[in-house]
Amino acid sequence: MKLLFSHNETPSIIITMEVDDLPIELEVADALKSGHLMMGTAESCTGGKIASMITSMAGSSEYFAGGVVAYCNEVKHHVLGVSEADLNAFGAVSQPVVEQMARGAMRVLGCDCAVATSGIAGPGGGTPSKPVGTVWIAAAYKERILSECYHFGENPRRENIRLSAEAALRMLLGLIRDA
Repeated sequence: MKLLFSHNETPSIIITMEVDDLPIELEVADALKSGHLMMGTAESCTGGKIASMITSMAGSSEYFAGGVVAYCNEVKHHVLGVSEADLNAFGAVSQPVVEQMARGAMRVLGCDCAVATSGIAGPGGGTPSKPVGTVWIAAAYKERILSECYHFGENPRRENIRLSAEAALRMLLGLIRDA
């Protein structure tokens, strides 16, 4: 598709965009709308970035229930219902925790699907076993849940947050499409 911006009938800027270049939040929005689904978020290291991406589009209240920024473990436990034993045994950046965060978001927000993130965006906070750029992401849809550990590396903090948010939305999109 070509978009032409002109002044006095003469194009001044030509922008080309392939269908594959659609922003991930638009693809997710289309999938949610077509399935009549509501989504929610439970975000730690992304700090609300996923919710911001989704709500940046007009009409998002049709498919976005809300989000919980659960930055500290007390919020993960008290609001989302993450097991205190799992937080102590595995740490916040772990598979059991993000899976419980995603399920907790679905329960608390009353939605059909949710994503959850917990990781180390950087530049500090990394350890040898969980270096900067390590992020656990979960996507839940009805009774199904997927989770995966990503290693984005020592990128600038904003880049790790962006990569995490996009990966979470791609994971959710795949889960919805496979249903």
